[in-house]
Amino acid sequence: MSERTVTQTELPDAAATLLADVPTQLWVAGVERPASDGSTFDVINPATGSVLATVSNATVDDGIAALDAAEAAAETWANTPPRERGEILRRTFDLITARRDDFALLMTLEMGKTIPESLAEVSYGAEFFRWFSEEAARINGRVTTAPAGNGQIVVTKQPVGICLAITPWNFPLAMGTRKIGAALAAGCTMVVKPSEDTPLTTMLLMKIMAEAGLPAGVLAAIPTVRAPEVVAAVMDDPRLRKVSFTGSTQVGSALLAQAAKHVLRTSMELGGNAPFLVFEDADLDAAVEGAMSAKLRNGGEACTAANRLLVQESVREEFTRKLTARIAAMKVGPGWDEASQLGPIINDRQRTRMAALVEDAVAKGAQVHTGGTSLPGDGFYYAPTVIDRIPQGSDI
Repeated sequence: MSERTVTQTELPDAAATLLADVPTQLWVAGVERPASDGSTFDVINPATGSVLATVSNATVDDGIAALDAAEAAAETWANTPPRERGEILRRTFDLITARRDDFALLMTLEMGKTIPESLAEVSYGAEFFRWFSEEAARINGRVTTAPAGNGQIVVTKQPVGICLAITPWNFPLAMGTRKIGAALAAGCTMVVKPSEDTPLTTMLLMKIMAEAGLPAGVLAAIPTVRAPEVVAAVMDDPRLRKVSFTGSTQVGSALLAQAAKHVLRTSMELGGNAPFLVFEDADLDAAVEGAMSAKLRNGGEACTAANRLLVQESVREEFTRKLTARIAAMKVGPGWDEASQLGPIINDRQRTRMAALVEDAVAKGAQVHTGGTSLPGDGFYYAPTVIDRIPQGSDI
């Protein structure tokens, strides 16, 4: 096992000014408002373990208030000319792009990924608004001749109604923009429940969209640590017609069960358990590069990440040696530090879970080639790890 330490750096100079510009209350009916009971929760910087911001904690009443606002705006927004809806989305794309560095730094501060990863997400996430700004005017129907030849069949499309988007913490901007862009382009109003770990990026997006001219009530954001009860109340309201969720299969299954009551349309992007395969005829240097990309994109915190590497026995030793050398050399530190190649884990709960998986595997006979330990100091760091010969029956 390698021994590591994390070199901490002070927050960037731009952080204080940026954080002061981010809304920290609920966003309902186009304005900031506190939670109905006045409660709040802290957003933690995973690189330092300290409080980054304190955010309003939505209640069930706040969820219903967001639905009220969405309902009040629904008819007008559905009847807004598609070109006008598209122009608002295009202006939002332009504003996000203009504040690319701000969005990247904010994601790094609340989620932990490195600045290059965050900058890539800003480009990726903003692009959904440009795409759907162009699609808003291209929601086509169809006219066909009836089979009997005695008339025409006309198919038109209309907004499904109020939508609920529940977004994860690992891509705080892109997982929101891909849902919001589609819904708003189609003429739907939407309520967003961002992850409690990373609500700030969503809240800055709310402000940006208002600046782009989005009418009040069309889009709401209700950060909360009371997600089960707030989401259940919103989904139990017959005015809601669609729910989109990205996250775990366990939570997605529960949401699908709740959606059945009112036969809600659903979009579920759940879980992930991808293998990375290396055969004996592979270019091992290229395979190592592929494994680094497949496993460590977004710091490894992605549903598309390779969860395990399956290597043909004849090349296992050489591949493991090459991969271990690359992993062991990685610089771990705060995402805003230019030298960092890997940032912290999102929170201490996830780090503890990761450590328990490794410890269980080692206790059952697995071999750690590098890493395998949490790193000392502030923040939620875990050493980049290569673990091999994992026995069947281990939790990992």
